[in-house]
Formats: sequence, structure tokens, C-alpha cells
Amino acid sequence: MAKKKTAKRSRKTARAAKRSTARRATPAPRKAAPRSPDVLLAHLKNADRREIGGVQLEVARAGAARVKRMIYPAGFRWSKNMKPIVGTDLCMHAHVGFLARGRIHIEYADGCVVEHVAPQVVAIDPGHDGWVVGREPAVLIEFDFEGDTVERLGMPARHQH
Repeated sequence: MAKKKTAKRSRKTARAAKRSTARRATPAPRKAAPRSPDVLLAHLKNADRREIGGVQLEVARAGAARVKRMIYPAGFRWSKNMKPIVGTDLCMHAHVGFLARGRIHIEYADGCVVEHVAPQVVAIDPGHDGWVVGREPAVLIEFDFEGDTVERLGMPARHQH
């Protein structure tokens, strides 16, 4: 009789262990890890912030230069969004910096076309139209000297071949 009790207990213990193992084999649903903020889009410390023509612009001084982060939204086009504000047919500002995200299409008055795809260093001469390609915003980190950018960076006053 003692053998029967021992055998019953062994079977019960084995079944309990099996159930316990089965429970452990199925992982509990995990909570999604919180997303860390996108530092490329976070507010810059000590920068002036503004929005113009749908572009989010933050500007900070660095020595004699300015460092600007410009976030161009998907669908942005200079001739559509900025021309009415600026009042010139083409963008007459030089853009020198680093395209950190997105894709931009540039067309000059002479028909020259350039596309920049992140990550890429860019130098865009004055006298252009440009737009964001695709569904993702374009983030450009730009360096300039306000009205002296063209001269101080040795760029042409207007795009030419």
C-alpha cells in the first residue's frame, strides 16, 4: 500500500511540475518600452524658435556664425510656401550644412537639378526652388553668416555653370 501512495504522489508531483513549466513557457505579455524622444527634433537649448512658411526654425549663435536647424515638412515647396512671404521668384539664400534626415530636390533657374538624400553635406547656391521629396520631413542643420554667408563661404552670388 505504501508503494501505491508513493506512486500517486509522484504522478501528482510530476503533473504539478508539468503545469508549472507550461505556465513558464508562455511569456507574460510585455509592456511596450517607452520611446525615447527623437533628439534630432528636440528643442535646442538657448535657440530662438519660430515658424515661417510651415518650416520650423531654431537659430543659435556660435561665434560669428549662426547654426540653424530647419525642419521642412513633407509637402513643403519653396515656391509655394515661401515665395509669397519673401517676395522673390527664387530662394536667394545660400544653404550650407548637413542634411540629417529626408530628401530634398533643388532646381536652379538654368535648369540644373540636384537631389540631396540624408545623410549628406549640402551646399546650395542662391537662386533656386526646392522641395521635400517623400512623406518624411527634411531636417537640415545649416551654418550661415546672415547677409554675409555667400561671401564668407566663397559661394557664387547666384548658381551658374
